[in-house]
Amino acid sequence: MELFIQSIVSGILLGGLYAAIGVGLSLVFGIMGLTNIAHGCLMILSSFFIMFFVRQLGGSVILAFLVTIVIMSIIGGLLQGALINRVLSKGAEPALLVTFGVAIIVWNILELILGANYQRIPSPMIGVNVVSSRWVVISGEYLFNLLISVVVIVGLHIIIRKTLFGRSIRAAAGNVVAAELMGINTSRTYMYTMALAMATGSVGGLLVGQTFGFYSYSGMPYLIIAFGVVVIGGMGSIVGTFLGGVILGVSQLLGSYFFGPGVQTLVGYLTLLVLLTLRPHGLLGNMKRK
Repeated sequence: MELFIQSIVSGILLGGLYAAIGVGLSLVFGIMGLTNIAHGCLMILSSFFIMFFVRQLGGSVILAFLVTIVIMSIIGGLLQGALINRVLSKGAEPALLVTFGVAIIVWNILELILGANYQRIPSPMIGVNVVSSRWVVISGEYLFNLLISVVVIVGLHIIIRKTLFGRSIRAAAGNVVAAELMGINTSRTYMYTMALAMATGSVGGLLVGQTFGFYSYSGMPYLIIAFGVVVIGGMGSIVGTFLGGVILGVSQLLGSYFFGPGVQTLVGYLTLLVLLTLRPHGLLGNMKRK
């Protein structure tokens, strides 16, 4: 019973990290209808930047993280403005291929810089347990991941629902022509949206880099996790992304409890298939797309 309870608690905590990984992908799809294949590789690029700046700035993770958010937001805006906006009106396939090309380029750049070496961002919470009892052990690192994920989800929800910028991106997501007739520059709105997605991706890069570490090729495995999270929760739903992360995390840890750690990933994605059979558009997904 203790192990069963621990599996559920650990799954929820892991789900918070998964939600942080997938929220940027969900945001871009919800606003632009774009599946960003480069999301995972750009997230790992942010992990690399944080690690690099930690070493250059005297070990300050917070300062390195803030610098990385600025850099990744600029990269996201430039990527959207210079490449994706030029092909977005031509259909989903050209934009998808552009993001795939960006993923390959980033992957190879990281391979040239890092090689096959394991990297990790330093964390003061490694090995620290905030709760340690007979029934459950809660890692400070994983609890931090969950709390940061909640802050990001709530922050994005407030931005989208309560701000002028949020109203503009919701208008662009609903009807591009009507938004432009109302004076909204949708191309600029898309640039800001991608910049915001890269900022949230930097949060995921920090948490992944501290919790698991990373390799130059880690972007694709984390892209698969992000897809699983946003598909379960509903593509484009920010709150659904958090729910999808928790469901995927709990299903994987319960799969490990019942069947062994070797099949926990398989159980997680079998859960995904079952949920998609019951809810093809995800738990909180919107059936209407541009």
